[in-house]
Amino acid sequence: MTYLQQTESLQSMNVTVIGCGTIGAGWAATFAAAGHRVKVYDLNPASGERLANVWLQALPVLQRIGVCVDDPQAPSWTDDLNEALLNTQFIQEALPERLPLKLEILTQIEEKIADDVLIASSSSGLSPSQMQANMRMPQRLLIGHPCNPPYLMPLVEICGGEQTAPQALDKADAIYQSLGKSVLRLQKEASGHLVNRLQAALWREAVHLAAEGYASVGDIEKAVTQGLGARWSILGPTAIFHLAGADQGLAKFLDDLGTEVEKWWSDLGTPELSDEVKQVLINGMDAAAGEETSSAMAARRDEQVVAMIEKQQSLQRKQKGSDA
Repeated sequence: MTYLQQTESLQSMNVTVIGCGTIGAGWAATFAAAGHRVKVYDLNPASGERLANVWLQALPVLQRIGVCVDDPQAPSWTDDLNEALLNTQFIQEALPERLPLKLEILTQIEEKIADDVLIASSSSGLSPSQMQANMRMPQRLLIGHPCNPPYLMPLVEICGGEQTAPQALDKADAIYQSLGKSVLRLQKEASGHLVNRLQAALWREAVHLAAEGYASVGDIEKAVTQGLGARWSILGPTAIFHLAGADQGLAKFLDDLGTEVEKWWSDLGTPELSDEVKQVLINGMDAAAGEETSSAMAARRDEQVVAMIEKQQSLQRKQKGSDA
């Protein structure tokens, strides 16, 4: 049986999530809400309570954005790997970002699963080729990296390693789309994949500007949330500059400002996270947050992102109606 021949039952799979941290629990909620039977494996005895709390937090969000079946079954936790992998049809690995740990669990997993079961790793930076090193069937492994939290953010980036089967990427793409996700495929492996590389590039300059005293952490946050971010939720950075060229588009922008942009690039900072710089960032973040706790900030993020997604969905429906 090929990977693509398994897609007929995407709404009722046995899914195993390996790891019950923030990402793993978020993935579990996402799969469960979509109608899958989900088991989460983690040796930490606190995992059951964490999973239950994330499920309660995520379920109303998933219902609001329309990616939840009627009467979904809550994900369950186990510290028994055999139990977690019994009859599994898809595995989402979400362990800490340590290559030896991932290599070890992959070896254990492959001893217990059928040959046609895909393994998608949530790794935020490791390459799939690194993780395939000791695998019996490396063609089944790929990166399936979410934005955080997985139950809220629409995007998943997938990437194969040197030995990943193209059909495995197609199957994973179909699975993630069935969850309501927007899937992007990297055409080649890169440390940090795509989203984290873009995020790291921006944050590096944010750290530089704060560390060198150009602006406070709070004002740098404001530059993103009230300046760049509102546009970027609709159009990416290249499209923004395309619009800046008016009717002549990106070619006009590059002719007019390309040399100036290169000057900005050459002046960008290359900070190091020394103890002093870390303290500048910590103090600046504390000042920017004020009395808002991390849990309150997360709740505000969730509410506003959900509202944005709902608004985008409404606008898309109106656009389809006007095009009909």
